[in-house]
Amino acid sequence: MKKHLLLIGIIFALILSVKAEGPLKDYSFIRGVCYPSGWMGEQAIVERDMGYAKKLNLNSTRIWLGYQRWVQNPADFILKLRSYIKTAQSFGISTMPILFNGNNLNPATLKKDFWETTGDKYVKAVVDAIKDEPGLLMWDIMNEPTCNDYLMLAPDSVKAKRLGEMNDFVRHYCSLVKQIDTKNAITVGHTWTRDVTMAADLVDVICFHDYLETRKRVDNSYVEVEKVAKQFNKPIINSELGCVGRANPVDMALEICEKHKAGWYIFELLAHGYWGDVHGLVYPDGTIRDPSIIAAIYGFHINRDLKTAIKTNPNKEGYANKGLKMIEDVLKQDTKVFQNKKVSTDDILEACEYSANLLEAAEMVPMNDSPTAKILAWRAMAEKDRDVDAIRTFAYELGLTLKKCCNIF
Repeated sequence: MKKHLLLIGIIFALILSVKAEGPLKDYSFIRGVCYPSGWMGEQAIVERDMGYAKKLNLNSTRIWLGYQRWVQNPADFILKLRSYIKTAQSFGISTMPILFNGNNLNPATLKKDFWETTGDKYVKAVVDAIKDEPGLLMWDIMNEPTCNDYLMLAPDSVKAKRLGEMNDFVRHYCSLVKQIDTKNAITVGHTWTRDVTMAADLVDVICFHDYLETRKRVDNSYVEVEKVAKQFNKPIINSELGCVGRANPVDMALEICEKHKAGWYIFELLAHGYWGDVHGLVYPDGTIRDPSIIAAIYGFHINRDLKTAIKTNPNKEGYANKGLKMIEDVLKQDTKVFQNKKVSTDDILEACEYSANLLEAAEMVPMNDSPTAKILAWRAMAEKDRDVDAIRTFAYELGLTLKKCCNIF
């Protein structure tokens, strides 16, 4: 029996390792993450980050290339790209490279002069170099073609003309990549659902980005895309989702995505840099900011059903009372003349941690202002460098919070 199960496992692993000979009909298995420029980093950093992705049970990355980098040093660019795809594949993670980016669009690239002098050569060099890599999932011809000032701020008198230029550009490179690589799927990562018809007849997979703000709006976006997908008989992927700063929490976004059985890419893997305050799953050191995001990746979502959700009671066994007593004791001061007794800040912080752990575990304080993080910061200081008054005030306010949250009078 054990040998039989082992054989089945080996066969299954072999099937997964074989590169697909053509586009698939279903990409709902994609559990990806955007990794914008990380692929250009040092090998040790790439391996560290792919280790995080594997630990999160992710299976694909979406990366930004760019002709600008290729022009600077074509050979090095190709070497780095091939190395990244191989490295990611060694962690069981596929790659969706993005050839062009609409966000910081240089309008000159839409002209045929650019196609003939740079664009076509760049695309041919990149596609020829990695089209046979087992780790290549599909080509994203362009990220967000219409999300740029050239189109979004265009006067009405020229808007249609400019949209036509972008349409020609996207369709040209869809066709060119298909000519060079006859096996791998292509897509276009559209910003808005209204744009997915731009090249729906040419792409193999319809991709859209969804950062909408409410469940109804997010759900409706899938319904819109599904109509186009059905018309053209193409699978769909949401290749960017999840942004704290756009009222699009990952927990909500993934829950609705799963409902519609679509593959997905969260933006982005690391919490760092310009987007670090609204995006990112993991800090560079491997810690996380929001446990609900990690839970959602594994298919577990926050219970928002008022009928079944159980309110946490940190004072069920009297521990909140004990925590308050600890804070009261360390904040008491003997006021006899010449005999004032001082409590060490270590003792105050110990009492604080007791109560802070109750509050954080019961989700009664915001984790973007974590009490235990403040306690750790103070503990990292020498006793003589700690602000005693600030610590005492912190302890007092922590006690009041615990008292209020637990309805202790």
